[in-house]
Amino acid sequence: MAAPALTADRTRAILGAVDEQSLVAMACDVVNLCTPTGEELDMARYLRAAWEAMGLRVDWQEVEDDRPNVVATWNGSGAGKRLMFNGHMDTSNSGREPFLTGIGYKPHAVVKDGMIFGLGIYNMKGALVCYTHAVKALMRAGVHPAGDVILAGVVGEIEKTQVGREFSGAEYRGYGAGSHYLVTHGVVADACILGEPTDMHVVLGHYGSLWARIVTRGIYVHTAFAAGRQEQTSIRRMHDVMSAIYAWIPEWGKRAAYGGQSGTVNVGCVRGGAPWRASRTPAETEICMDVRVPPTMPMADARRAVADLVTSLQKRYPEYGIEFDTYVSCPGAEIAADHELVQAVEAAHGQVMGQAPKRGTVLWSSDASVLSRYGIATLNYGPSSGPRDEQGERVAIETLVNMTKIYALAAAAVCGVAG
Repeated sequence: MAAPALTADRTRAILGAVDEQSLVAMACDVVNLCTPTGEELDMARYLRAAWEAMGLRVDWQEVEDDRPNVVATWNGSGAGKRLMFNGHMDTSNSGREPFLTGIGYKPHAVVKDGMIFGLGIYNMKGALVCYTHAVKALMRAGVHPAGDVILAGVVGEIEKTQVGREFSGAEYRGYGAGSHYLVTHGVVADACILGEPTDMHVVLGHYGSLWARIVTRGIYVHTAFAAGRQEQTSIRRMHDVMSAIYAWIPEWGKRAAYGGQSGTVNVGCVRGGAPWRASRTPAETEICMDVRVPPTMPMADARRAVADLVTSLQKRYPEYGIEFDTYVSCPGAEIAADHELVQAVEAAHGQVMGQAPKRGTVLWSSDASVLSRYGIATLNYGPSSGPRDEQGERVAIETLVNMTKIYALAAAAVCGVAG
């Protein structure tokens, strides 16, 4: 027997139960916590206290020392589906970068002109606040779910990875570390909403990512003896390799096209030599590149495409000592347009906003890569307000309030209402 749907009276009660003042206060509280990757503990403690105060059952998952996932469950009557709201507690930046000067890049909330500025407000502490207040609104409206509602704050989602001995430690362990632990330790659901900053667009699919490292080798020699030998240096050889890579990128763009997007590749790191010893040519130069992979392409096929490129370069330049490996493989994710979660979110969006949301696919990645592979249908749908600029992260208060209302209505639709 299906759980009863929301009545018009209950819908009005839910929408009227969202407390804007309390929502803004919580948003400012969590932005004021400095929680870059590896330092999520304070945010976890805050969420645990907030969720316990609501009467939810809260579990504490020690992913590693001082890096817990915090998971709250509102048990339903047992007659409906389980819906998870998942959000990462780590921020894209630390707030300590000297080149990021805008107020939205700092872990200090500023409320101005109807907006909240501050590090993490859209990626994605604001969503965790909206999840919390969506559940509060349902409780205030006297609506109890038929299925369970899960709130999960996870560590280590940001796109970064531990590499070798030089870049090791908790601050580098991202790329779904927390959600991997979450689902391998018993937290599963029928569906999940990720409130990543989508500008209230329904994201039906996103790309995955393959990180590759390519190395060239050359002579190690003092400047005084380098005349006429520049072609033999690893840096000059890498120049040839990079030229070939940039010529290959448009080909990859066509091959990796998906959902109206072209595949893309970013050379995100170039390293060779030492700034304190420019009088020596480096014996080795490396580049690291991010190859975006559509969710319809197996990661092994993407790696093979890069390996074929490198093999062609090795044959073309046999004396360059070219080597290659991959060190991140995060597949993309997608959800069917007719999935009931998509339908529930779009219907709730229409009720609150008066029009249907835009749909799309994106080049960035999310924890849907992990969750969807455990059979949890996952939709990215969250706040953010306007284009990214030098001011950094900001979200309109009105957007946060509307998101909270939509999440509450979607939860009631997916989980059903008891009684």
